Amino acid sequence: QVQFVESGGGLVEPGGSLRLSCEPSGFTLDYYAVAWFRQAPGKERELAAAIRLGGVANYPTATKGRFTISRDNEKNTLSLQMDNLKPEDTGVYYCNVLWADSDSTWGQGTRVTVSS
Repeated sequence: QVQFVESGGGLVEPGGSLRLSCEPSGFTLDYYAVAWFRQAPGKERELAAAIRLGGVANYPTATKGRFTISRDNEKNTLSLQMDNLKPEDTGVYYCNVLWADSDSTWGQGTRVTVSS
């Protein structure tokens, strides 16, 4: 059974940094395009960053230039380095395959709060 375990969230001031980690079980990251998603309070889940086979990364406009997605295939972990955080980055962050939808298996996520 596939499970995703996200960690690394917390409270940070605007302009600060956090590094999120994802450790899947029953799932090998390097076989798939994978991504970080986030869900702000009262909003739908959205893509935060994606990394495809071969290591090509993609970011939406909101996170481009501030977030960096990476994966360690040997350790089977996915990371998200978030710099210059803004209050609008607040939300719960999840990892999953790039094509995941509401019917997919999701982890508990890790909460990020950006506030002074």
